[in-house]
Order: sequence, then structure tokens, then C-alpha cells
Amino acid sequence: MVEAVDYDLHGILGIRLLGATERDVAMVTRQIGPIGASLSREPDMVIRFVDRLPTTAPLRYLGVDDAGFTEDAFLVLRGKHKSQARVQIPFDQVGQRCEIICERGLTAVPLLMAIINLTMLGKGYLPLHASAFLYRGLGALATGWAKGGKTETLLAFMSQGAAYVGDEWVYLDREGQQMFGIPEPIRVWQWHLDYLPQYQALLDRGTRARLKALEWLTGILDQPLLKGQGWRPFKMIRRARPLLQKQQYTHLSPLEAFGQACCPLAGPLDRLFFVVSHESAEVTVQPIEPEEISQRMVFSLQEEQQELNGYYRKFCFAFPTCRNELLECSAERQRHLLQQALAGKETYVVYHPYPAPIPRLFEVMGPLFEEGRR
Repeated sequence: MVEAVDYDLHGILGIRLLGATERDVAMVTRQIGPIGASLSREPDMVIRFVDRLPTTAPLRYLGVDDAGFTEDAFLVLRGKHKSQARVQIPFDQVGQRCEIICERGLTAVPLLMAIINLTMLGKGYLPLHASAFLYRGLGALATGWAKGGKTETLLAFMSQGAAYVGDEWVYLDREGQQMFGIPEPIRVWQWHLDYLPQYQALLDRGTRARLKALEWLTGILDQPLLKGQGWRPFKMIRRARPLLQKQQYTHLSPLEAFGQACCPLAGPLDRLFFVVSHESAEVTVQPIEPEEISQRMVFSLQEEQQELNGYYRKFCFAFPTCRNELLECSAERQRHLLQQALAGKETYVVYHPYPAPIPRLFEVMGPLFEEGRR
């Protein structure tokens, strides 16, 4: 067991772990990045670890090993990759100061980033599903639907000397003047590494071997001879291809990949890119009104919040008189903050094929950072 461990997100949101083992601390740090810092204020979130969650009565289940409740507690029973978990979350308090109680041995705290995002929203900061970086003295943010090309845009500019602000989740202040990121691990796919082999050297030998083996096996399953076989065993083998493809990634720490000096984790917002994949092989960029991005991104943010919303509905089923106004009104608040933060920004839409040709992204977008465009 270790002493209380604190995390501080830019002085805005504080998290404290209590009763955590070193393994528990490592697990949380993998989820949110190494933002440990002693808090001189009360934490916004406490995550308490126990050997066994005490319950006042036998659990009543919602779904199969999904959630459960007693007269006074609601438990999430499913963790990362559908692993078993027992985590007590007070959904009527999420977004305010709250305490989450976890049984030890988790692979990840369920819904942790979604709860952090809702808490930031309650504080007036806009969580955006985005990547962000600084290049030639200008701050840029790339946002869009999942798999739209945000990380690819970040990697394209990082390979050309940009500074890392954030990936996956970036937080904007109310006026849209400042961006704040967290150094959570970046999911890097094999095809990213094919474009950017300089990052291959950062992987250990076992990870490189695993990725290459998966790439080789997928290539075998793509062979025309195997594709044309109608024999049942061949059909079953071909079905393994999508599963293999989904495993062709690893995680890179931005601090290790780019260096501490190249990870300021904060900066101004000067350029906004709305990245969208399309069926054409061309990569194009053109101006777009920030209002259009605001209108669209509300639905992207609600999609990212779906799992949290699903558990909240289960919580309301268990405790029909309890409500969380912030969670129920999150779409309206997101819409208001989007319109306020993005108004007047220099904004562009970038269309690209998928997988995105990373060097080409920089070729097309890079000129928008030239001196004459400041």
C-alpha cells in the first residue's frame, strides 16, 4: 500500500487515490498519464481502493454481469475489454465532488475519462475529442468523429518538429483562448509506424515482433488463393482477419516519444481543423465556418459519452428519484461552450482517405502555418 497519491490536471481538476497499491497507481497513471502532483486543495475526485466492497444486501443485477445495486449503492461490474470489476460510482454526484470505490485488481477504472470530462464540463471547460499541438508559434487543434484522422494529424506535425499538447481529449477554456492536454498514451497502429519508422525504435523488441507477426498473418489472409477458397476451414480462417487487424497497435507515451521539452501540454488556440475521412484518394483542405463545426461536434461528444449515459440510465432505473442535472443537460452545455469557444477562429475542413497518408497531411496543412498567415 502507498500513501495518498494525487493527480492535478492543470490546476483545474484534482484526483486523489486512497488505499492504492503500486499496481493500482500504475493502472490509473496508464489511463490519464503521469500528471502526478501534490494537491494544496481538496480533490474533485477521490478514488478509494478496497479489497472487497461492502454491501448492505445481496446485489440485484442489471444485465448479465453489467451492473448491480442495493438499497444504497450502485455498482459497475464490467471493466475494460469486458473484464470483471466491482466499482461503486455515485452517478447522481458525477461531475461534482465525488468518491469512487474500487475493488483492487482492476485493469482500468471504468468510465474514468468520461467522469473527468463531465467534471471539467461542470467547471466550464469544454472537453473536445481532439488532438492539439504547437507549430511555428501557433496552436492548432484537430477534431472530428472517431477515426477521423486526429491522431494522424498530430503525428504528421510532430514528425516535423511540432510540440505536443494533447491527443484523444483536449480541454478548452470558456473563451477558446487556451488548450489543455494530458499526456495519456497515444494509440499507434502498425500503419502509423510504417509511415513514421523513427518511432519504431521506441518500442521494445517484443512489441515490434508482435506487430510484425500480426501484419504478416493479416497479409497471408489477404492472399488471393486463400480468398477464393470456399472450404469451411478456409472461411473460418478468413474470419480471423478483422480480429488480427484490431490488434495491430501499441501505446506510446508522448513524454517518452517526443521528450519532456516538446510536451508543454498547453497552448493558445489559433487554428482549428475539422478532419474527415472520405472515399477519394485526395487530401484537400478548405475554409469552413466555425459554427458548422460547433453544430456537428455536439453529436460527436454525445457519442463519446454513450457508455456513461448508458450506466446513468441503469442508475436511474435502480434509483428513480435520483437525478444528475449536469449529465442530463450535458448536450446543451456542450453546444453553448462549443459556440462560445470556437467563435471567430480560423477554421478549416480537411478531407483525406483512410488510412490517412500522414506525410501528405503535413504537405497540405503545413502552408497554413506560414509567416504571412499569422
